[in-house]
Amino acid sequence: MIRAILTDIEGTTSSISFVKDVLFPYARAHLASFVAEHSDEPEVARWLAATAQEADLDPTDRDAIVATLRRWIDEDRKATPLKALQGMIWLAGYRDGAYQAHVYPEVADRLRAWKAQGLPLYVYSSGSVAAQKLFFRYSEAGDLTPLFDGNFDTEIGGKREAGSYTRISDAIGIAPAEILFLSDIVEELDAAHSAGLQTTWLCRAPLQCPADSAHRCVADFDAIRV
Repeated sequence: MIRAILTDIEGTTSSISFVKDVLFPYARAHLASFVAEHSDEPEVARWLAATAQEADLDPTDRDAIVATLRRWIDEDRKATPLKALQGMIWLAGYRDGAYQAHVYPEVADRLRAWKAQGLPLYVYSSGSVAAQKLFFRYSEAGDLTPLFDGNFDTEIGGKREAGSYTRISDAIGIAPAEILFLSDIVEELDAAHSAGLQTTWLCRAPLQCPADSAHRCVADFDAIRV
């Protein structure tokens, strides 16, 4: 029995191209000016210091920190300090109307239907919780944030680590076997399955579900059965 749904974002609810072709370039272009203007703010200073620590940099060398963050963007590195700072930068872009977050056509209606069934919905993404909330608040389908009961990012652990899913289960108070995890990444699904969660693999066109998949595999949210 499924009592909760936990979903990834990129490639699952939304296109990877929106993040890579819109959000990442926007953050990269505005990174230096954002740091120059906001580095004295406590939350920004916290993540700049975390970047310096992770990269073994002088915490006062802002140029080196910015260069490192840009390189991490280019590498699509799942670094928590980067994700936190990107979320802060993206807020301005959303508010200014520079873009709206892409969601696949059937996703909003399916999320609403599951919510109407009484299923709590959660997000687990490598993007920061703040960035996740911005994404769904400023989506092409309108503000979807009221549909979600909670959000998790890499501060709870890596998405390819079984322990992360155990901690999420503990946090929401629902047994792993009663949580359905949705993702387009097999390694994430493997980790969730190892923790005891049910899993469904999203293989969106032009990809096709392999015949020998270890996970239930579907082309879109409409094909998911709960």
